[in-house]
Amino acid sequence: MSDSQKVADRSTAPPPGVNSVDRFFKISERGSTFAREIRGGFATFFTMAYILVLNPIILGSAKDKFGQQLDAVQLTTATALVAAVMTIIMGVGGNLPLALAAGLGLNAVVAFQIAPLMSWDDAMGLVVLEGLLICVLVVTGLREAVMHAIPQPLKQAISVGIGLFIAFIGFVDAGFVSRIPDVANTTVPVQLGGTGQLTGWPILVFCLGVLLTIALLARKVKGAILISIVTMTVLAMVINSVADIKAWGLTTPAWPDKVVDTPDFGLLGDFSLFGAFGETTAITVVLLIFTLVLSDFFDTMGTVVGISAEAGLLDEQGKVPNLGRVLLIDGAAAAAGGAASSSSATSYIESAARRRRRRAHRLLQPRHRRPVRPGPLPDPAAHHRPAPGRRARARRRRLPDDDPGQAHRLGQVRDRHPGVPDHRRHALHLLDNQRHRGGLPGLRRDQDGAGQGEGHPLAAVGNVGAVPRVLRHQPDRADPGRQVTR
Repeated sequence: MSDSQKVADRSTAPPPGVNSVDRFFKISERGSTFAREIRGGFATFFTMAYILVLNPIILGSAKDKFGQQLDAVQLTTATALVAAVMTIIMGVGGNLPLALAAGLGLNAVVAFQIAPLMSWDDAMGLVVLEGLLICVLVVTGLREAVMHAIPQPLKQAISVGIGLFIAFIGFVDAGFVSRIPDVANTTVPVQLGGTGQLTGWPILVFCLGVLLTIALLARKVKGAILISIVTMTVLAMVINSVADIKAWGLTTPAWPDKVVDTPDFGLLGDFSLFGAFGETTAITVVLLIFTLVLSDFFDTMGTVVGISAEAGLLDEQGKVPNLGRVLLIDGAAAAAGGAASSSSATSYIESAARRRRRRAHRLLQPRHRRPVRPGPLPDPAAHHRPAPGRRARARRRRLPDDDPGQAHRLGQVRDRHPGVPDHRRHALHLLDNQRHRGGLPGLRRDQDGAGQGEGHPLAAVGNVGAVPRVLRHQPDRADPGRQVTR
């Protein structure tokens, strides 16, 4: 194998893994580092930690058919447990930077549409059936076939819609917009603030947090989202301790009474797989399961494709690597969420919080590398321009030429164009060679001897800048360190 071929192979080969963990997760191959992955993991955790508060509020505030409510502490434990376990399984089994937790929107369907028709055990049993049905669709290949059949822009648009939905929830929870009754007497959150104006410390903290995040992202600061979250949390806790604020929204930024407490796993396994069929009609149960499957199906599709695209992990056909395993783990997460009574768990679009750390190195991935054509090793001095004081002397040097025919044609060019500087003569010589070989048939020479006639190759050259640099400066064959002008 030639030296040039070895260099080409080395340039296209992925960087070797540092250890077995690096090789297994392809950290170096994907252009990342351990430190970058740790920062990305913290950023993803903090951006999706809101579900630990929001999911118990949504599920705990609803009552089932018999007036029973779920305990908030038990819901928090179940939500955190399912999210942690399924995210680890997704990382190890799917090898994809994708976090999972209780789906926002799916929990509202369970709380306000399914639970009023049956008990909580029966409602969570439907969630388990939904997850099992999704796993069956994955095993049969139907779910993956449907994903490949949907156009790529439509799949990406789903992730955009999910992001806008979550952003709208953030605006509402922060108090930036509030609900006002419309003509149909429904509460639509389109009013600024609580009274039509943006006032109060919580609104100020929210606005400062958004502006700080945008500024840090624009400056490409490492861990921009994580820095913004931590900074605004500390600022909110300071403001809450010195100012008299009546309400902060969902939670009050105060130091907790207990930093560590014993989790309550009372809801684990509290579900009835087929109990819903005894509480309502079979057609209703089927429609409810279909609603959960449909929502989870397209939610995951948009999230997985969007996260993989932002991380630069899609292949040449725009497909997600290890898609079958990823979808199977997602279906298992839905079933695990129902078994733990925390609602269906699904992939989170907040996994994109780590995207800048991976996206900045996308050119290092094999599919983004430009092919390197084998050839002779480049001469470091081949593109070197002489110093300004030496350019004039370099232009007056006679060019060595080993080809007698080429030297003869160069002499003819000099005879036809007396008084023309050497560097322009060589440009004319290159054009003359191209015309002689049929490459420039439209050029004609003027035989007036001055070289200034209309249509002359000199008019096409103009100056030495019209000639490629690699043709203007070549190393001297006698002395490679010396530069001459062609």
